[in-house]
Amino acid sequence: MFRTLVTSAALLIALGGAAAAETFEIKMLNKGEGGRMIFEPASLRIAPGDTVKFIATDKSHNAESVDGMAPDGATPFKGKINEEIEVTLTEPGFYGIKCKPHYAMGMVMVIAVGDTTAAPDEFLEGRIPKKAKKNFEAALGDL
Repeated sequence: MFRTLVTSAALLIALGGAAAAETFEIKMLNKGEGGRMIFEPASLRIAPGDTVKFIATDKSHNAESVDGMAPDGATPFKGKINEEIEVTLTEPGFYGIKCKPHYAMGMVMVIAVGDTTAAPDEFLEGRIPKKAKKNFEAALGDL
């Protein structure tokens, strides 16, 4: 009986955790409240295991992770142009996201997963277009 009770409790905890996961929607836009060629919202904080759905609201956009701007162990992703994609992020930390065709125009966003309060020092290192870097810094400031 004890074994059945423990198994049942473990199953309820596992199912409860899965049921608590949320899906967040991000629009890929030509123009929005934050300007031209943007993700809306430009920053997001989620729990590990939550899903982010990138919606191709306007054409000619994609969503993909930026090399070197993700926690260790995170799986990179790359959506096709005009593709709606869903990504479940499990590794705590900061993720840099870009629209490849509009990266130089600053079409970027930041997703913070978990309770981490500051991006790692190396998050904004490397070759980042000037406008994209400015928008990454603004998104980090909004978290």
